Amino acid sequence: MKAAPRDYLAMLAHYRFTPLDVTSEHALAVGNLPNHHRDPFDRMLVAQARTEGLTVVTHDPAVMPYDVSTITARS
Repeated sequence: MKAAPRDYLAMLAHYRFTPLDVTSEHALAVGNLPNHHRDPFDRMLVAQARTEGLTVVTHDPAVMPYDVSTITARS
C-alpha cells in the first residue's frame, strides 16, 4: 500500500474535498449494517455515506449489496 502524498491536505483543498470526521452516530450505524462486508474501514465508509446522504466511490463488489448510493470506480 502506498503512503499518502506529502501534499495530501493541499490536494483535498484544491479539489474542494471536505474531510469527514468519524462521529458516534457513524460508529453506531456500523453496528446496524448487515454483515455483507468484513472490512471494518469499508463498513465505516458505508455507515458514513448512509448517515450523511453521501455516495461511495468504489470498485469493491462487496459494498454494492448495502443500501447506499455508489459510483463504480475504475481500477
